[in-house]
Amino acid sequence: MRDAQQILAEANVIAVVGASRDPFKPAHTVPLQMLRHGWRIIPINPFVDEVFGVKTVPTLADLDEPVDLVNVFRPSSDAVDVVRQAVAIKAPAVWLQSGIFSAEARRIAEEAGLDYVEDRCLAVERAVGSLTKLP
Repeated sequence: MRDAQQILAEANVIAVVGASRDPFKPAHTVPLQMLRHGWRIIPINPFVDEVFGVKTVPTLADLDEPVDLVNVFRPSSDAVDVVRQAVAIKAPAVWLQSGIFSAEARRIAEEAGLDYVEDRCLAVERAVGSLTKLP
């Protein structure tokens, strides 16, 4: 299993489940920071057409391309369902943001062979590792 730094370094396309248009929410600021550092972000949100200028996709099942990482900004109670969706689309890794935990989601991910991170912030890990996708 890859650690958080490896997952981020090797990811190029990140699907963000629960991406928000609210500029004061981490579900907006974190993916926006990743976008600004060169990752391709696909916001997953069935309620809006775009987030930070990027067209949204309603659900993971609606993606028409593979992703390297599914980043989750949903309550812990939704994690199991999101991880099952990530397994269904054959995502190689799932990342639950700070404050999001689920033993059941971890079990499902690990049984399916997905790399799994929980209760960690993508933007913090990016900064700690000085990671960027920019030339």
